Amino acid sequence: MKTPFTWRRTLLGLAAAGVIGHCAAFSFGGEEAVVIPPPALDETTQAHSETAVFAGGCFWGVQGVFQHVKGVKKAVSGYAGGAANTARYERVSDGDTGHAESVEVTFDPAQVSYGTLLQIYFSVAHNPTELNRQGPDSGTQYRSAIFPENTEQQRVAKAYIAQLNTAHLFNKPIVTTLETYNGFYPAEDEHQDFLTEHPTYPYIVINDLPKVAQLKQLYPERYQEKPVLVKVGSSS
Repeated sequence: MKTPFTWRRTLLGLAAAGVIGHCAAFSFGGEEAVVIPPPALDETTQAHSETAVFAGGCFWGVQGVFQHVKGVKKAVSGYAGGAANTARYERVSDGDTGHAESVEVTFDPAQVSYGTLLQIYFSVAHNPTELNRQGPDSGTQYRSAIFPENTEQQRVAKAYIAQLNTAHLFNKPIVTTLETYNGFYPAEDEHQDFLTEHPTYPYIVINDLPKVAQLKQLYPERYQEKPVLVKVGSSS
């Protein structure tokens, strides 16, 4: 959550001491999922491994959702949109690096298409109508953004945003941006698998566990109970 300078530094200090986590210490409640149709246009590929980068607020929840999607091989929290030398939490938190908290999803297109990942991203993983914020967190680092890694992803994502806006399924226009992919930088270890490792943390309970529950409810055929974790030996 973007707070006044002194309070933000205080929160970061408490987080460094292990008292609280790095995303917002307090919350205003989780977002409701929106039921939306799949993309009319989807990617066509014979590949069995592909990556996609999505930004939609604090990466804890976005990672947690995609870790429970069948066909996803890995979902890593990190940073995209800025330079390598500023891809660390303390700098990104200032909101002036160009980075967005993001998740790199490695998936098997034969099991789950890029279009299906977009459907989950827009309906469950975050609220695409919030500009430069998500729930209790505000700042450009929490913006809604997609970083297409090829022309086909760009084409599918652009068409889907137009499809959803035309259908008026959300109460406000979609503000998700399509941004140039110039690299993805994994976040610090403490941010990986955070939802799984800290299921009772208040921020997770209020903001992120409902997203996983909504994934299971809205997309039961896409849901897998056991998450695909980043860290070896992490429990699920």
